[in-house]
Amino acid sequence: MSNSSAPVVIIGSGLAGYNLAKELRKVAPEQNIVMITADDGRNYSKPMLSTGYGKNKSADELAMNTAAGMADQLGMTIRTNTLVTEIDTDAHLVKLGEESVEYSKLVIGWGAEAIHPHVEGDANDLIFSINDLEDYGRFRAAADGKKRVLIMGAGLIGCEFANDMTVGGFECEVIAPCDQVFPTLLPEEAANAVQAGLEGIGVKFNLGPLVSRVNRDGEGVIATLNTGEEVKADVVVSAIGLRPRIDLAAKAGIRVNRGIVADRTLKTNIDDVYTLGDCAEVEGRVLLYVLPLMASARALAKTLAGTPTEVSYGVMPVTVKTPACPVVVSPPAVATEGRWIVEKEGNDVQAEFRNEAGDLLGYALTGAKVPNKVALNKELPALMP
Repeated sequence: MSNSSAPVVIIGSGLAGYNLAKELRKVAPEQNIVMITADDGRNYSKPMLSTGYGKNKSADELAMNTAAGMADQLGMTIRTNTLVTEIDTDAHLVKLGEESVEYSKLVIGWGAEAIHPHVEGDANDLIFSINDLEDYGRFRAAADGKKRVLIMGAGLIGCEFANDMTVGGFECEVIAPCDQVFPTLLPEEAANAVQAGLEGIGVKFNLGPLVSRVNRDGEGVIATLNTGEEVKADVVVSAIGLRPRIDLAAKAGIRVNRGIVADRTLKTNIDDVYTLGDCAEVEGRVLLYVLPLMASARALAKTLAGTPTEVSYGVMPVTVKTPACPVVVSPPAVATEGRWIVEKEGNDVQAEFRNEAGDLLGYALTGAKVPNKVALNKELPALMP
């Protein structure tokens, strides 16, 4: 049984953790809240990490508040630079090495980790993943005064960073073992438009090969591709994807699949344990975007305050931050039957995914077609009504 006087404990200080704390404070002004985070707990918006060079902002300038400031603002305790080593769901304890924190309700919001590439060579310390504010600060320090950036990965993260860093004065080359950019998100015509837009500002693309080795070369690196080709750069960014963090949850007996499995109230298979954000898998969906996270925070706050509330996801398009060719996409659900119907004019693409009956089930818009999202959103079914 949980001790009802124990705090609600939130693990993670990203957008999921802080938005939940804000929403919970609105509906439960007196609730004791403890947040535990592995980093320094600064409040920042993760999507802004791929706009930092264009806005010429350091990591400190992207931070909106310190952990101390957030603790004060929300009347909660925040334990920074603190690693959770184990979760004991029977005893309602979160273990921090030798120390334990008791919880009445536990919320896991520790996000997704960057997938690290398996590359040979002696320059692994010059391969950077930019998945949080501290990562961004480390990369900015390493890239200071440098010129050539090799980006591994041509998905959303890779293309956003390529755009931002090019605007920031870097020469970027994107290398990825796929046929097109955004291979899992965009139909070919829309992907080609984005690639052309990025090439127009100076981004180079080498699609097909895989980086197999990265070795030091003076101050910089030489990347060897599986084709035998060599590419010189000063620093390397790995943007090959994110994976929900599930290991610690699995060890605690919490059900996991691709993410931490939760029902529509965001409850896991264990009483008093909930999850939201990039680590959560809600009714089979892992959605690494902001809009589902905000909806989850609002619903879960009500549940934690005593009113069980199911989360619903409306129409939730993804806006890609590539100003060289703006994109908004609402991808059709995996394994949905239908086809893409595409209208194209230069880099302006309107792609609609429709089934045989003509129902709209997804879309991708680029360039001047992006404003058409307003009309299409009205026609699109909710993601999870």
